[in-house]
Amino acid sequence: MKPELFIKQLAEKGFALNQKQIDQFSKYYKKLIEVNEYVNLTRITDLEEVYLKHFYDSLTPFLEYPDLFKKGHICDVGAGAGFPSIPIKVLVPEMQLAIVDSLNKRLKFLADLTADLDLEQVELIHGRAEDVGQNEKYREKFDLVTARAVANMATLSEYCLPLVKKGGQFLALKGPKAESELADAKKAIAVLGGQITATKSLQLPESDEERTLILLNKVKQTPKKYPRQAGTPNRKPLH
Repeated sequence: MKPELFIKQLAEKGFALNQKQIDQFSKYYKKLIEVNEYVNLTRITDLEEVYLKHFYDSLTPFLEYPDLFKKGHICDVGAGAGFPSIPIKVLVPEMQLAIVDSLNKRLKFLADLTADLDLEQVELIHGRAEDVGQNEKYREKFDLVTARAVANMATLSEYCLPLVKKGGQFLALKGPKAESELADAKKAIAVLGGQITATKSLQLPESDEERTLILLNKVKQTPKKYPRQAGTPNRKPLH
């Protein structure tokens, strides 16, 4: 996806980028490629692939559920190089954002990136999701939590649902055919206080790249013992 097509596709969805935003995406790409030379941020480095598989892909939850991102406090778990939250933040600059990542090198990249892109109200949290989810400062404090391709849905729910306040939402960005993964995670989601609200299958523009968005509501508080000790949700997912 050439940058011009990226801009056109967003305009067709009702989100016309201004010049500052166009420049921010261009700077984002340059910074990503520059830092990726010495910090492992992404395997995708081709301009058109980054615009499609990172930038546009990250925006799909906002394009489908724009109102979720326009109010309250949002947390992105395991954002890596800033996906999906930083592309969304470019479109919604007033968004109050926290990003959780366990690797200092990635957080240093994100700190430099948010400064370069002139993005404010971004809190960078260093730690594993399991530890952050047990921290009273963050536990059940967010209106919306997002995560993109971090882990299977049962594990991901244990990382993310403890951070969502009751009445808030968790939005997972998954690959194609996520239904079986979601079926395996139903018990975990219920135990953690979540409820499946919607699943949306979509295809990225002018490509055969398929994606699934899974939206959960937080209907009750997460029991205190979750998330379990760091590493356990991945080794022994709740089933």
